[in-house]
Amino acid sequence: MARRRRKSSVGKKIFWTIFSIVVGLLVIGLGVGAKVYFDLSGSIKETYESVERSNESTKRKAPVDLSKNEPFSVLLLGIDTGDLGRTEQGRSDTLMVATVNPETNKTTLVSIPRDTYVEIVGHGTQDKINHAYAFGGAAMAMDTVENYLDIPIDHYVSINMMGIKELVDAVGGVDVNNDLEFESRGEHFAFGPIHLEGERALTYLRMRYEDSRGDYGRQLRQRAVVEGIMKKALSLNGVTQYQGILNTMEGNMKTDMSFGDMQKIALDYRDAFSKMDQLQMTGEGFMQDGVSYQRVSEEELQKVQSTLKQQLDIK
Repeated sequence: MARRRRKSSVGKKIFWTIFSIVVGLLVIGLGVGAKVYFDLSGSIKETYESVERSNESTKRKAPVDLSKNEPFSVLLLGIDTGDLGRTEQGRSDTLMVATVNPETNKTTLVSIPRDTYVEIVGHGTQDKINHAYAFGGAAMAMDTVENYLDIPIDHYVSINMMGIKELVDAVGGVDVNNDLEFESRGEHFAFGPIHLEGERALTYLRMRYEDSRGDYGRQLRQRAVVEGIMKKALSLNGVTQYQGILNTMEGNMKTDMSFGDMQKIALDYRDAFSKMDQLQMTGEGFMQDGVSYQRVSEEELQKVQSTLKQQLDIK
């Protein structure tokens, strides 16, 4: 069954990729000066990367219109290349879908297990869902998730693992409440409140095998780090350090949302982040040809699909 958690604080626990954008949006909304505005505009131009979707992507008759305050969806991708110094496309280590509805002032965030066994749209195979990005970049990942969840995927945001390290450093480190004491890569993480700098935060996020919850435990830690980033970014100190945040975005993030799109979201959609529903899709493990996969039950998949369609006002 999908496990739902509701949070009432602004933008609380949204995955790190969307926060690197939201930080920029807040800078616009706060109106901290022309220099910030133009710096932000230039940085977002550096992060912009359009996608060419396949003909199989037909969930919308026309692109979502943000000027009409229509609800929209964003695919959030954490890519595993930046911290490893590799040049290949990489795989989407983390996948989440955020649906944002300004009419209900609510955002729904769904985590998809990276090993979920699905049809890879445009590749003619069934495989782990995180392989879609490796096979065909953001476009194939969007098409595959769209087909799997049976909802339109309007935009994407991707950030590599080096980006989260640099983003944590850019805001001066983050504070989290650690629910599991453990050792990893020579670092000790005590139970309770701890402070994390960039490299240490990356180690904290990567740990999985010492946690009986496996990848689901790691996703909980990801959310804790994101909450810490948001708190720092919303503070006065975070705003004054905007240039470091922008530099992190330029070097590590890609999105098909334009500067105009982000302005529109900042001004007209901000309240939709004040109410957050979180869904964690869970699956049963199975082996095929010596490879482990996760299969989400049809019942759970349909419940998640129904929730997201309602959020996007899809009849």
